[in-house]
Amino acid sequence: MAKVVEEEKRISGSSSVLKGTAIIGAAGIIVKILGAIFRIPLTNWIGSIGMSYYQVAYNIYNALVIMAIAGFPVAVSKLVSENVAKKRYGNAHKVFKTAATLMAVIGGVSAGICFFGADILTARIGNPDAALAVRSIAPALLFVPLVSSFRGFFQGRQNMSPTAISEVIEQFFRVMVGFILARVFLSVGLPQTAAGASFGATIGSICALAFMGLVYVMHKQIIRREISRGEDYYEDTKTLVKKILGIAIPIIIGAEVIPIMYAIDMSIIMNRLQATGWSMDESQHLYGLMSGYCNSLINLPEFLIQAIAISMVPAISHAAAKKDKQNVESSVAAGYKLTTLIAFPCMVGLMVLAKPIFMLLYPSKIDEAMEAIPTFLLMAVSIVTVAMYETSTGALQAVGKQVIPMRNVGVSAVIKVILTYILVGIRSINLNGAAISSIVAFFLAFILNEIAVKKYTGVHIKLKDTYLKPGIASLVMGVCAYGVYRLLALIIGARIAVLIAVLAGAGVYAVLVVALRIAEPEDIAAVPYGHKLNKLINKFVKWE
Repeated sequence: MAKVVEEEKRISGSSSVLKGTAIIGAAGIIVKILGAIFRIPLTNWIGSIGMSYYQVAYNIYNALVIMAIAGFPVAVSKLVSENVAKKRYGNAHKVFKTAATLMAVIGGVSAGICFFGADILTARIGNPDAALAVRSIAPALLFVPLVSSFRGFFQGRQNMSPTAISEVIEQFFRVMVGFILARVFLSVGLPQTAAGASFGATIGSICALAFMGLVYVMHKQIIRREISRGEDYYEDTKTLVKKILGIAIPIIIGAEVIPIMYAIDMSIIMNRLQATGWSMDESQHLYGLMSGYCNSLINLPEFLIQAIAISMVPAISHAAAKKDKQNVESSVAAGYKLTTLIAFPCMVGLMVLAKPIFMLLYPSKIDEAMEAIPTFLLMAVSIVTVAMYETSTGALQAVGKQVIPMRNVGVSAVIKVILTYILVGIRSINLNGAAISSIVAFFLAFILNEIAVKKYTGVHIKLKDTYLKPGIASLVMGVCAYGVYRLLALIIGARIAVLIAVLAGAGVYAVLVVALRIAEPEDIAAVPYGHKLNKLINKFVKWE
């Protein structure tokens, strides 16, 4: 009987993570497709120089907006989840309102820094022509924090749908407006085109806020009913502010380290390249290869990894509030397994099909695309290291140990800066030095996190199921995908062949996930339409 209860708890914990990941992940797929539809033509239009302006704007924006999308939503999600677990619905709602006020103030300050400091920031980075793009994206910082406070509130209630839909709406309008404005300003100049593309983020954030406000109004009656039936418990505003900041600030600092690290990286790359004999134009060109051609593809799996972390926090926090150790462990284990199931095949697939994918995506910039491939192959390795770091960070944040990943990523950032400075300064390595330093830095951050995860959650990660089996399945998938491409490229041409190869690789991987029992029937059942999928699998193999 005890074993049955234990197994039910394991399934319950993994189910919450899987369902949340499925919803956020599905939205992420749409968001990334829309982003690719926008970014790939933009790169073809403005090339590496223009993309260096666009990327500078987004790096600065990300460094400022990270407060809205990292620390405070996690704090709101965690505190709301804990209060809901104890039926303190009124206090959960007060957490949301308090956080929204704080985030509105932070958004205003961030927008001011971005808009009025654009010239200074871009000059320090070494790319002053990007100032116009920085100013055009600044207003988005007014709205994104408020959107994130709504998202954190609903995530804490383990309702991921509003977050998912709002992300799609935000990206749709960002892409549509950015695409139109970039096209309009294309004949004016590269700085203006990059600015037009960047302004789409502002319109997207306004539309997302309007949607989240509407969802909140629609749920207001349900929220009021819960509050009236729940425990009459309210903390004073000062106490809540301290709790929110106590959770958010370490997460913000840890999260800020990454964009700041990349901003420093950007400055080091530009200046070290010029110090070793590259001209300003050549340095902008080399940096544009990484930011324009490599980053967009390397970041593709990130939305799924973030979906895992987003789903883990309320699931683990809810279980921890009830002192349900078994559910905590099962949620952490499920998050780790999902991460490797996604990150490993993405890394292998992008590496083996790098050349044909670049040829397909950048037909009007073939020479530049081919020049970017060596750096891209190195950066692909960081897909796994970054993914494992983010998932382990989510686990620690959920159990209230948010200071630890902040400290760990800080140590890793120092290592990265030192390595980037040394390696980029070696002329024969140049841009590749930044990619190598990223791999080392995030691997170190994950190892340090992993030590803490084992200490504070007691989870035992099964190495065979979590790492070895997904790794083997990914390698087999890679071999099959590459073989299909080489065979079909000779018959029907490279462009169609690479699309078929990607589909073939995905099919092979799905079969191996079932054949090697990497995912169990209860794991599949936890995702939308999972029961139907299990029935389909049962027609071919003995699955349940």
